[in-house]
Amino acid sequence: MSDPKVAAVPVQECGERLVDVRHGGTLLVDTRAQDTEDAFVRLREGVLERLLHAQTLLPDGLRLLFVEGYRPPWLQRGYFEEYEGQLRAIHPTWPAERLHAAASRYVSPPEIAPHSAGSAVDLTLADADGRELDLGTRMNASPEESEGACYTDAGNITPGARRNREILGTALRDAGLVNYPTEWWHWSYGDRYWALATGAPHALYGKAESGW
Repeated sequence: MSDPKVAAVPVQECGERLVDVRHGGTLLVDTRAQDTEDAFVRLREGVLERLLHAQTLLPDGLRLLFVEGYRPPWLQRGYFEEYEGQLRAIHPTWPAERLHAAASRYVSPPEIAPHSAGSAVDLTLADADGRELDLGTRMNASPEESEGACYTDAGNITPGARRNREILGTALRDAGLVNYPTEWWHWSYGDRYWALATGAPHALYGKAESGW
């Protein structure tokens, strides 16, 4: 995400509102990422529509398990600075530029974060009874903690976890979302990274405010 090509993508804000993904009761919603403003359950309308479509593409007996959507800029900044601080403690000789780039592998810089545009979602798979499936690591496992197994195409996971990642990825890609490859759980639509990955001329969503 620290690649200048991402920040250089223009944004033509479409004005779509943030909506609560709990309305309708179609998605399973986990509360592990719940914040003080309940912002985590919001997404842009177009992103939610694509998630609901992706769910219809899953094999029988499987469901999407929604964990986090919109992240207010203040919260995104806190996550980024916390992880950057962890890296600084591990690598005290690294210059600021290298620390920023390394932190951006795992947490988007606040100024371009897809979560703060309401365009990104962290999610996984569950069975018909709502039990979370094995996708190789816990959600939000860092590259250091997981020895790189958090990368979507990591080789150091079980065949079962690999199949589950493929099932999740196939449904989400067919619905129009793109994956950030250092985090198997992170998917987005309409943001700068999505535009760069798909060749779109501009992003549809810029930074959103909590009150939208």
